[in-house]
Amino acid sequence: MSSVHQTGLLLILLLVVVPPVAAESFALPPPGSDLIGVPLTTAAHATDTLPDIARRHGLGHEEIINANPGVDTWLPGAGTPIVLPRQRLLPVAPREGIVINLPEHRLYYFPVPAPGETPVVWAFPVSIGKMDWKTPLGVTRIVQKVKDPTWTPPQSVRLEHARRGDILPAVVPAGPDNPLGQHALRLGIPGGSYLIHGTNRPAGVGMQVTHGCMRLYPEDIERLFGMTAVNTPVRIVNQPYKWGWHEGQLLIEVHPPLQEDAVDLPTLTDLSRLIVEATRAAPRAIDWPRAERIWSEARGLPEAVSLVTPD
Repeated sequence: MSSVHQTGLLLILLLVVVPPVAAESFALPPPGSDLIGVPLTTAAHATDTLPDIARRHGLGHEEIINANPGVDTWLPGAGTPIVLPRQRLLPVAPREGIVINLPEHRLYYFPVPAPGETPVVWAFPVSIGKMDWKTPLGVTRIVQKVKDPTWTPPQSVRLEHARRGDILPAVVPAGPDNPLGQHALRLGIPGGSYLIHGTNRPAGVGMQVTHGCMRLYPEDIERLFGMTAVNTPVRIVNQPYKWGWHEGQLLIEVHPPLQEDAVDLPTLTDLSRLIVEATRAAPRAIDWPRAERIWSEARGLPEAVSLVTPD
């Protein structure tokens, strides 16, 4: 076999066997900073889709599409530069336990560091409840951990599937056909039906498509399952527009609102309110044209909007 053919075969094999990258941890930023991660880009392969690239890099479906406007979702094209949204501002919430920011389709986990250990935060893409099956906001906790869970679909879900000709059994046993995957964390939300769980269909992770539960990639829920304990606090928030600080600069990060909130699209008045809130205790001169561009694009990428770093 020629060296050219050998090289081509090797590239094909690499594309086939390279596993997806699991979510990673980031050192918690010091006081006065809210930014984690670094901006990254990659180049699309000839047969790639944006969801393929998201899966390889531990990202969600919607976030990679939002970060790359103008790029064809299903055929970006060989060599096309792809922005990987791996830098982000932490949500405004206590840095403890689990924090899930619904519009961002992202779950943050702040483990308790061991003595002498650097505090870190883990970040996982997550699917959330669609408009008619909202994931509830508020503070709760993990009340049960289940390995290889069975699924007892609620009657409302069984009726919804039946209307599509898909008859669900009363109980779906553990195994490859179980939509909960191999790990589930039950939350203490009234009714007991809300879970953070895996999936047997990872292509949909990072979208607003569930019946209210929060769905992670199989490798991510396995890691989260191993790190968390019963009684871990869980905060579910709705923060499509985040602001924070890094090295004295004010940054904003804008995501599209949830489906149920999209009827009232954000205005420049909302942007002004956000900037006023952010600078109330630390006034800054603002690059308003830049801020308005970031606001309207809603790419989910943190960008500086203050004009200068103070002395």
